Amino acid sequence: MKLVIFGPPSAGKGTQAQKLSQKYGIPQVSTGDLLRKAVAEKTPLGLKVKSYLDQGRLGPDDLIVKLIQERVSKPDCKKGYLLDGFPRTIGQAKELDKMTEVDVVLNIVVDFDVLVERAVGRRSCPKCGAVYHIKFNPPANKDTCEKCGSRLVQRDDDKEETVRNRLKVYREQTAPLVEHYRKKGKIADIDGSKGIDAVFEQMVKVVDGLSRSP
Repeated sequence: MKLVIFGPPSAGKGTQAQKLSQKYGIPQVSTGDLLRKAVAEKTPLGLKVKSYLDQGRLGPDDLIVKLIQERVSKPDCKKGYLLDGFPRTIGQAKELDKMTEVDVVLNIVVDFDVLVERAVGRRSCPKCGAVYHIKFNPPANKDTCEKCGSRLVQRDDDKEETVRNRLKVYREQTAPLVEHYRKKGKIADIDGSKGIDAVFEQMVKVVDGLSRSP
């Protein structure tokens, strides 16, 4: 079973990826995690990647593809894996096509205004890491963390201009990828406006349906 998950910032992609990984017993292969690990371990690939990350860039497709190839060749990926954060470009998608046949791409679809509301309303505790939302999960005392009493803050990347820019970049990056996989009949659109459990149920229905397909 080889799955890919797409989802814009604040759509809950990471949470769903973890739940799918646990349910089906396949590893979540996250590009971000692999990049950080390679850099921390100072592998030859990690040292190359670091030079790009230091400039605020992800690195060329060939480096990212090598990183993914190394990871999915490990024994724990024999029964399959879930790709999270890969592919991000058409070049990467074409390389993935050469590597393996993807079973399905789970594409979380959410109205961008909903995502902006989710992100902009988030408040975080700088001390203990607790997260609240001014509308959906407000703390008892407006600006104070219920766990440790610290003053809550809005992270810079949760500010509206930043969020809208990230969503714009995501749309520009992902639209060609969605089209690529839609032509191959591999896209399953998931309504991401529902709660976590309802979104997960949709995904499970799609994945379970794969095993029943002829």
